[in-house]
Amino acid sequence: MSEPRPTEPAPSTGRIPHGPFRPGDQVQLTDPKGRINTITLQPGKLYHSHKGSVPHDDIIGSSEGTVYRSSGGVEYLAFRPLLADFAVRMPRGAAVVYPKDAAQIVAMADIFPGARVIEAGAGSGALSCFLLRAVGEHGLVSSYERRPDFADIARANVEKFFGGPHPSWRLTVGSLEDALTETEADRVVLDMLAPWETLDAVAKALIPGGMVCAYIATTTQMSRVVEDLRAHGAFAEPYAFETLLRSWHVDGLAVRPDHRMVGHTGFLVTARRLADGVTPPARRRRPAKGAHPVPETPAATPETPASTPETPAES
Repeated sequence: MSEPRPTEPAPSTGRIPHGPFRPGDQVQLTDPKGRINTITLQPGKLYHSHKGSVPHDDIIGSSEGTVYRSSGGVEYLAFRPLLADFAVRMPRGAAVVYPKDAAQIVAMADIFPGARVIEAGAGSGALSCFLLRAVGEHGLVSSYERRPDFADIARANVEKFFGGPHPSWRLTVGSLEDALTETEADRVVLDMLAPWETLDAVAKALIPGGMVCAYIATTTQMSRVVEDLRAHGAFAEPYAFETLLRSWHVDGLAVRPDHRMVGHTGFLVTARRLADGVTPPARRRRPAKGAHPVPETPAATPETPASTPETPAES
């Protein structure tokens, strides 16, 4: 079961994402071709590649953005990995929420410092890391994951990125509908197969004005969650969208879109929680023709003719 929200200021996490490199830090070494290798610094160890080795001791104590030459003469540029880098390369159980969608969740669901956020499910922990970054050490992210093996992977990834257990994270193994105990939540983020099944539990947990944000993969899921949010009665009109990301090649006069882009990864649906007892206003928007087909009237049959003409009177 979930633990109560801490009332005392929480201790800081173990990972310090700035300053000189320290033992235990993760470091990305990028070669001249842009290939990235991530290592964890340990005194006395060596980074080995087919282009030679780089001693960890040479990196420890130096600043980010430093270049190191391997024993084979190859130069490597060293930085700490950004959360976006870590998320796409983390060990996976379930598929991860990609940075472009995690950024939209943080922005469009208005995740703020100190917020009380419920997440279902935790998956591989990528979105949990973004949410924890957003709420800070005085907020709370309460994550629910049905599968124990996914929960173990999520816990390991979150602790690896933050350098230990995050003081604002609570991870519960179980379904949201059965295990949810939180109330007075500011936001609920649903990354699951059938988010519409949780709407009753979500409505009970959210404060008036709170927001639910569902991350789904297909148009049929998106349609179902939007229509069920409308029909539920506790939410304002939902908003559905997706984000496409295209990078550009810039080299002198050669300026063009890259040949590959991060296209569809998922849809997002957001909706605000209404005050208790409030009926949402009737929608005034005229629906598209055929959006809500009207059942056809049964056709007439010989046994039940549509009309019986009168027989003329004989003269």
